Amino acid sequence: MTRDLHLVRHGEATKDESRLTARGRKQAEALAERLRGTGFAAVHHGPSPRAAETASIIAGVLRVPCRAEAAADDYVPHFVPDHDEFFDRFPESERTRGPALAHEAETRFARPGDGPVLVVTHSFLIGWLVRDALDAPPERWLTLNHDHAALTVIRYTTGESPRLVRFNDSGHLNSL
Repeated sequence: MTRDLHLVRHGEATKDESRLTARGRKQAEALAERLRGTGFAAVHHGPSPRAAETASIIAGVLRVPCRAEAAADDYVPHFVPDHDEFFDRFPESERTRGPALAHEAETRFARPGDGPVLVVTHSFLIGWLVRDALDAPPERWLTLNHDHAALTVIRYTTGESPRLVRFNDSGHLNSL
């Protein structure tokens, strides 16, 4: 069995992160057009407004349902010693619940299965799952940044190591 896990960071959000900007909505629309015909059964997304709105736009174009997933939320997936200044910027709830949610995301999405899966999430989780697919040390997730509405694809095939097919691909956004 093979599964292509399509990971997307939400579109550009307003400063208060309560919704997408006009540009963020256009980014989501361009991404949806790129993903048309991929065959997703649903669009999974984190519960934050910016991820939910991005997912809703994509799901509308693809004519599939949206599914909110706690494992696709915005959180710190792994604490890295000696980076206290960086981690102190995030609420304690994001730091303490993050490792369990990251494990849930790996279990739920990052495995062989039938058909492609689309997850609209945040840069940290994408970095964590890419790091995992590359079998890199846990602290490497910190160095993997992701652009708004860019596409990363990881292929999971039974009996094989995961394969990074595409990382931070934003070619569909060139005309914006």
